[in-house]
Amino acid sequence: MKRVRFAPSPTGSLHVGNALSAVANRALGDWMLLRIDDTDPARNVPGGEEEILGDLQWLGVEGDDGPVRASERVARHREVAAELPQRFGGVMLWREDGSPTYHLASVVDDIDFGITHILRGNDHRPNEPLHRRLFEALGVKPPEIVHHGLILGDDGKKLAKRAPGATVASLREAGIPAEAVRRYLEELGIPKHDVRYDLPRIRRLAVDVIAELSDADLAARVAAPVEVVAALRGARDLNEARAYADAILTPPSNALLLGDRAAVTLARFKELVERSNGVLDARAVIRELKAVGGDLRALRLALTGQERGPELWTVIAALPREEALRRIDAAL
Repeated sequence: MKRVRFAPSPTGSLHVGNALSAVANRALGDWMLLRIDDTDPARNVPGGEEEILGDLQWLGVEGDDGPVRASERVARHREVAAELPQRFGGVMLWREDGSPTYHLASVVDDIDFGITHILRGNDHRPNEPLHRRLFEALGVKPPEIVHHGLILGDDGKKLAKRAPGATVASLREAGIPAEAVRRYLEELGIPKHDVRYDLPRIRRLAVDVIAELSDADLAARVAAPVEVVAALRGARDLNEARAYADAILTPPSNALLLGDRAAVTLARFKELVERSNGVLDARAVIRELKAVGGDLRALRLALTGQERGPELWTVIAALPREEALRRIDAAL
């Protein structure tokens, strides 16, 4: 049985590199511990742990135990420290106030929770020799240790947390579905070498995910009635889908200055809707208006107040007949 752990520091929303570790550990392990490495008070951020837990829940990454906080196990770390010198391999294992450093807390917790496989980023590789010696000094065979490549920015350096899409929170706020982020990280797997961050790939996956969502699920995610979902299918992210829904559900507030061609188009559209007797083929309406050189831009403006948005036929199909006529009358 492979027992793994994911041990982030509570410094705020997960960096995508840490999210990669979380997803990779979950895929590798039969059992996973969530351990909060809060051994350095200077780095801890108020609310940082809650952000991490929210990010993991959003990504669908669940631990089998935890969260276990290093700060709550200080007595145990001190107990083990009695067997060791304060300075081990040239590195301090505990501070002058007796609080354990990352190295001591990490190894003791890995021993106590029976961790068999440690999977973490290449930036931890320098710690491996020290940790192996600590395990051995405590009479324990070291777990199998694997380091994966880091996620790099366009400059070839470790992706900065302030870079676009570098944190799980920023991706969520950008309207990227969680499934798209998870899918991207699963595609990376356990990379042996560092990889360049491919945000465009995540955005392409977002389009795929939105296309795959059920009508009810997509409607729920953008807080819109299911009747408008057909108009949201071409959205590139959930924020854009929400904007599409708002454009359909909210009547235009600005008066339109219509030319003769626009007025003719709107009048013709009104005639087609009234003639339909409630069974309107939205695609056929667009085809007919195109055939006579209709001003479709003016029609979109009259119906949504926007110059761009979802395919026009989906807007027409989503609007109730009386509401569509009311907006056309207002524009005319």
